[in-house]
Amino acid sequence: MTEIITSISAAALPARGQPLAGGTFIERYWLNNQERALVLLGPAFEREGIWGEYGQDVLTHYVDGEANTRAMAEAGSELAKKILELGAHIAAPLEGQLLMAAKHSGLITDLREDRLYWLSAQRSAFSAYLMVFEDGWQNGDVKHAELLVRPVRSLPILQ
Repeated sequence: MTEIITSISAAALPARGQPLAGGTFIERYWLNNQERALVLLGPAFEREGIWGEYGQDVLTHYVDGEANTRAMAEAGSELAKKILELGAHIAAPLEGQLLMAAKHSGLITDLREDRLYWLSAQRSAFSAYLMVFEDGWQNGDVKHAELLVRPVRSLPILQ
């Protein structure tokens, strides 16, 4: 089994669209005063399921998908637990927009346009955000709907 890196130096960072940490390097971004590298895992890692915890208020960050996914798992989400077992997380809304920008620029060609993808932030105790990669639309759906998740990783970039 290939060891998954958990951080990368700025000098070792590949060009956008190139392999990194078991996926494809998408973009550099900032999270909690730390520059990070967003990595999209391939279609073989996609999972389908309900967001879960319908009627339950779960912690939400609009940038930190890993914190959201951990909060989902702690609240009982089976889908979140499966994604965390991959050493990955469900994208937050900002991370979803970075994926859409990469798709629009041609760096990603394998995100399905005919399906909806869960994001890790809830809109309320009864609905959560989703992403439509046909046009970059983000909206919400009831948490018990069956949607796809394409896992991502977020690596600290060391200077």
